[in-house]
Amino acid sequence: MPRLAVAPVFVRVLALFAALCSLAACTAVSPAAEKKGATSVGVAFSRGGRGDRSFNDSVGAGVDRAKAELGVSAKELSPNAAGSDLEEILRLLAQTGHNPVLAVGFFYAQPLAKVAPAFPRTQFVIIDDATVKLPNVTNVVFREEQASYLVGAAAALKSASGKIGFVGGVQTPPQEKFLAGYAAGARAVKPGIQLSSVFMSQPPDFSGFSAPDKAQEAARGMYDGGADVVYHAAGASGLGVFQAAKAAGKWAIGVDVDQRKTVDPGLAGVILTSATKQLDVAVLSIVRDAVAGRPIAGVREFGLKEGGVGYATSGGELADIQPRLEELRKQIVSGEIKVPARPAESR
Repeated sequence: MPRLAVAPVFVRVLALFAALCSLAACTAVSPAAEKKGATSVGVAFSRGGRGDRSFNDSVGAGVDRAKAELGVSAKELSPNAAGSDLEEILRLLAQTGHNPVLAVGFFYAQPLAKVAPAFPRTQFVIIDDATVKLPNVTNVVFREEQASYLVGAAAALKSASGKIGFVGGVQTPPQEKFLAGYAAGARAVKPGIQLSSVFMSQPPDFSGFSAPDKAQEAARGMYDGGADVVYHAAGASGLGVFQAAKAAGKWAIGVDVDQRKTVDPGLAGVILTSATKQLDVAVLSIVRDAVAGRPIAGVREFGLKEGGVGYATSGGELADIQPRLEELRKQIVSGEIKVPARPAESR
């Protein structure tokens, strides 16, 4: 008798569901945590999951802190390379009782808008998106343009050639905030600075966050063209920028975390600074509120004023210009400097 073919999507659903069910014991809340009202957190990572030494790993650090400090358990899932299973992942985490469910990245916005209404008792938290307005959705947004302004100023002040570059992951409004702030900061301290920029992909293609070879080629072109500092906001693709910087003997700027501390030691020396955001602090704060039974819905914004973003100083490469950067930081916090969030506003 001929065998019936099973649809690949159905097979994947069964596999994911089985994995979640088989880990029930691992995700059970400890007795101590249960007394505090703790929950089992679901984590839907961005493409690539843990190991990107940037965005995902910073969220993962917050989850790890929540597990250690609050006694919660967690189940983590990552999407496929094409990102075609985002809705499926959110639905599976909610169906299996995880609450809250963290959606890591703005590209979960459309899938979340479909899934959240079907699970009104589950609290969803989307990071880097403020467009999904639902009663059971928390929006965590960062003022990345503010941190980017400061590293843009650093790039311009450190540039000997008067040329700098930017490599972005996927050209979307959240990603454009990085470019807008970077350009504004650079031009504020050196009006004649020349800036080259490129994004690795355009929606709905989100492969730009996981294409280090492509990013390396783009950065190499910028260095060959005279740029001596290139800032990346491209997730795992940033590795390619660091590799190109090392080959060229030039500077690179990291993102999300202090990447000088997270990359391979052989590449750390090329990282001038990093535009940082405290994803781990934000995640821990929200999970702590959920554990305590406090409402967490609504928009939570983290900027320089809230200590949610900043710039890294490890390595001491900014020592000679840090007083100038701190002056700019204080002006942003006070409102004296308004940092643009769109590239068109930074010209």
